Amino acid sequence: MRKILNLNDGWLFSKGTEGVTHGENAERINLPHTWNATDGQDGGNDYFRGACLYTKKISKSDLPEADEYYLEIRGANSSADVYVDGHKLAHHDGGYSTWRVNITEALTGENELQIVVDNSPNEHVYPQMADFTFYGGLYRDINLIAVNRSHFDLDYYGGSGLKITPEILGDDAKVTVEVFCEKVTGETSFVYTVYDREGKLVDKIESAENQVVFDIKSVHLWQGRRDPYLYRCEVLLVKGDNVIDNVSARFGCRSFSVDPSRGFILNGEEYPLRGVSRHQDRLGIGNALLPEHHEEDIRLIMEVGATTIRLAHYQHDQYFYDLCDENGLVIWAEIPYISRHMPAGRENTISQMKELITQNYNHASIFFWGLSNEISIAGSDDDLLENHKILNDLVHEMDKTRLTTVAAVSMCKLSDPYLQIPDLVSFNHYFGWYGGDTSMNGPWFDKFHETFPNIPIGCSEYGCEALNWHTSEPKQGDYTEEYQAYYHEELIKQLFSRQYIWATHVWNMFDFGADARAEGGENGQNHKGLVTMDRSYKKDAFYAYKAWLSDEPFVHLCGKRYTDRVEDVTKITVYSNQPEVELFVNGESVGKKTAPDHFFYFEVKNEGESVIVARAGELSDEGKIRKVDEMNMDYVLVEKGAVLNWFDVEAPEGRFSLNDKIGDITETFRGKLWLVRMGLGIKRKMNAARKGKKGEKKSGGFDIDLSQGGGIMQMLSGFTVLRLSSMIGMANVSFTKEELLKMNRQLNRIKKPKKK
Repeated sequence: MRKILNLNDGWLFSKGTEGVTHGENAERINLPHTWNATDGQDGGNDYFRGACLYTKKISKSDLPEADEYYLEIRGANSSADVYVDGHKLAHHDGGYSTWRVNITEALTGENELQIVVDNSPNEHVYPQMADFTFYGGLYRDINLIAVNRSHFDLDYYGGSGLKITPEILGDDAKVTVEVFCEKVTGETSFVYTVYDREGKLVDKIESAENQVVFDIKSVHLWQGRRDPYLYRCEVLLVKGDNVIDNVSARFGCRSFSVDPSRGFILNGEEYPLRGVSRHQDRLGIGNALLPEHHEEDIRLIMEVGATTIRLAHYQHDQYFYDLCDENGLVIWAEIPYISRHMPAGRENTISQMKELITQNYNHASIFFWGLSNEISIAGSDDDLLENHKILNDLVHEMDKTRLTTVAAVSMCKLSDPYLQIPDLVSFNHYFGWYGGDTSMNGPWFDKFHETFPNIPIGCSEYGCEALNWHTSEPKQGDYTEEYQAYYHEELIKQLFSRQYIWATHVWNMFDFGADARAEGGENGQNHKGLVTMDRSYKKDAFYAYKAWLSDEPFVHLCGKRYTDRVEDVTKITVYSNQPEVELFVNGESVGKKTAPDHFFYFEVKNEGESVIVARAGELSDEGKIRKVDEMNMDYVLVEKGAVLNWFDVEAPEGRFSLNDKIGDITETFRGKLWLVRMGLGIKRKMNAARKGKKGEKKSGGFDIDLSQGGGIMQMLSGFTVLRLSSMIGMANVSFTKEELLKMNRQLNRIKKPKKK
């Protein structure tokens, strides 16, 4: 019988070492661990990326008695080598999946286990370019698995050796159970058992075959959040009267389809997929999460009312998939084939996809396998197309029960051939944040649906950033909580009303680490989350979704962090899933309102200090406002470490400046010429940034070429030049104060067109 021993405690760690010998600065740590928990979230795009050493003493006499021993590594980002006493046993590329090493022959008594983990830039392991931090480390569990010589397979792409495939047939289900074994002789056989959710026996089959079929009559379906019913299958490997190994997994019985007009259909009924995306990291912790962190994330996602999660942009912890199974969430799982296609990375996309499917095949919550994300940002070529065809065929060969999809970026042409490869298509759109305005989102999907009526279309990302900045006149790009709330009100109304959109995923449920970012006054994070990175604060937009998606009665008063206000009459917004809301100011009612869209708006006189109470039946929420003569500058964005802030920019009347939007500047001929020159200058800076001190190629950053116009220009037209100059930091490009002031002087010489 197998034994599993957790090895998380008692490691010695050295940062930036070469070989398997510790330096003078070695420290004692326990797993999970990342060396980028701080520098991967503080901005500057300078977090440490290199090789680090983990070692642990193990004694064979302390291990369970067994014929073979496997080291199980559940997450080592991004590449790793395993040694025992300096002898290399294995290498693995890919930082988000489980992999194992047979260390039996290397265990001689007292040994030192050595693991070198490396998140250095390279050209063959994904991801290398993306808007999130690639935290290095042994950031998930490490186990030692002790097994009999005959055992369920531990060598094939980190899988369990157990594959369960339910098929719905009317009111019943046919469940095919297949096992994969190592070194099995004719003296062994299998005992297959299925249990219901309460642990009661459903059926048992004893067989010498490695595949059997269960017929479950009147099957209890897995019905999403409404009833996420799970069965459990256990398989014993027996020799005579002895059980020599065992595996088990839960599974759900469900059918589904995606209709181009009706959207997602679960067990024959329309089941709208409205949800969020999730990155796995946390403030001050990075990706080294504990079970309680995963549990809190699920609680928050369930509270907001989501029916689906896009688990971006890599394989997540097995425990989190388990939680999704239990809570009935429909999951899009994907590999980190993202942003920049690397010709030398094809084999890595294949191996990561094999690991993703092999390790997660039995999860009832997973319905879609994602092939790539925004991979065509620089256009698609023959090698990219072939890579996608290989992955798409591989997925269908490994899993005939689920669908493939991609997340395409806004500027990707609808005719791009790579969009014809997967079963489903979804788009990342940021109209209203990175360009255009919020009203453009719904019509764009209508156009796609009209042009390609037989292709299911979804919205895989949309969102905007918000920090603790506030205003009564929210504008695109101001990073205020008020603009984020307005943006999501508009997107909810546009996206949720279009039945044909097969899924919507807010980007993002939580703020997350993106060390290259210098936006919003708090560098090193992407602040598009509905919840802060430390999970301590739910932004107002969180409750906009809760009002639409959750059945839990509530009322939420928006703007509770925005107390000091200069206007004489101020707008008060309330979100609730109740039919009527009444607002009180200093105990007096100012009226009742109904709102079919769940967004209730009131206008309130702003005099002195007022206590505001929103009430819906027995539910209430309270805040206060205060009349002030001048804007409280604590509410105004000041970029942390910025070379220039907007209020430092000279902006003569009738002339352009760094505070003007790219789209407005390019409406003039001289503005277009200026932008071309700026784009060429940025291109030169980007090329220089990709060269290290010795001329080596440097990975990371985004390919942005303003001189060529096209889709990238459409996306960036809503940026001010100053905001764009900080965003370019993600492409390893920075501007000095002198360079920005020179740009501003150039823009000051360009007249704004007269208003008609």
